[in-house]
Amino acid sequence: MTAPLLPPPDPGETRTNLALAAVGGPELLRADAARNRALLLDAASRLLARCGAADLTMESVAAAAGVGKGTVFRRFKDRTGLLIALLDHREALLQAAFLSGPPPMGPDAPAAERLHAFGPAVMRHERDHHELILASRTDPLRTYTVPAQRLRLSHVALLLRQAHAAGEPELLAHTLLGSVDAPLVHHLTCERGLPIDRLEEGWHDLLTRYEVAR
Repeated sequence: MTAPLLPPPDPGETRTNLALAAVGGPELLRADAARNRALLLDAASRLLARCGAADLTMESVAAAAGVGKGTVFRRFKDRTGLLIALLDHREALLQAAFLSGPPPMGPDAPAAERLHAFGPAVMRHERDHHELILASRTDPLRTYTVPAQRLRLSHVALLLRQAHAAGEPELLAHTLLGSVDAPLVHHLTCERGLPIDRLEEGWHDLLTRYEVAR
């Protein structure tokens, strides 16, 4: 069964009243569990910086954190869960910038200005974390259903409505987000050698074609 299109917001709404969304879904933890999780993620982050996502294992994280392997499995279930947890922190910083940060991405800027700023920020986020993003995507279809991606979609669709873009907002939002997805950004910048500035201009061009002028 396909998901329905997003309902239109209240006509008088001027802000995106959306909440931070995790890549892997919300999780409420006790204080001690939260400390243990932070300890494990800190160890995993150090290993990630040193050896990359391809060589990051549950065993290596356990050794780096000084705990048993079972502790890591109980906390994150599997390697994909660990990678998603690492990605959550980086995603939260991006979300805070476009949900409550200063202009031009934050809610005090006009919708069109926010849209033009959003694309380049996501491109650079996807480029900087492409290895972690790609390693966490064991199911390609899951990309469209995780809370963080749904938040991005809702945010862009709402801004398109507020900017009175031509066309169906949610479908346009899917197209725009597809143009800044991690595999494509990595391919164009690393395999094709295109500078990130060229990709940003492509984002601005798409918005202009949707009648969203800067």
